[in-house]
Amino acid sequence: MFHNNLIELRKLHHLSQEELAEKVGVSRQTLSKWETGESLPDIVKCTLLAELFGVTLDDLVKYESSDFFGLGVPPKGKHVFGLVTVGEKGQIVIPAKARKVFDIKAGDQLIVLGDEEQGIAIVKGEDILPRLIRNG
Repeated sequence: MFHNNLIELRKLHHLSQEELAEKVGVSRQTLSKWETGESLPDIVKCTLLAELFGVTLDDLVKYESSDFFGLGVPPKGKHVFGLVTVGEKGQIVIPAKARKVFDIKAGDQLIVLGDEEQGIAIVKGEDILPRLIRNG
């Protein structure tokens, strides 16, 4: 997982092995060993890589792109929770990980927002209602 994510993120940021190695303070050969899975960086270097690429340390180390249709490691604070199926009456089940990340519990009110060009967004009512009332 780590070595695949490292390769993908390096290429996404248009960096050569040499350029990334310089930014992290290691040799190109060391970076090459990380990318082949021959060795792993220490926690300090992993943290530096995660910050450099703008991803979480957890995603850098453990994210598996095959989980979500081959999408790459998401930027820090961005998530792909997977597919949901819309029921006959429009109901959806919010994935458990999304409920945990956004602290959504039974009885919470959600607002469904839409933009015909960008799509649908679901926001907790308690997070946006005060702003809408204040600005409206």
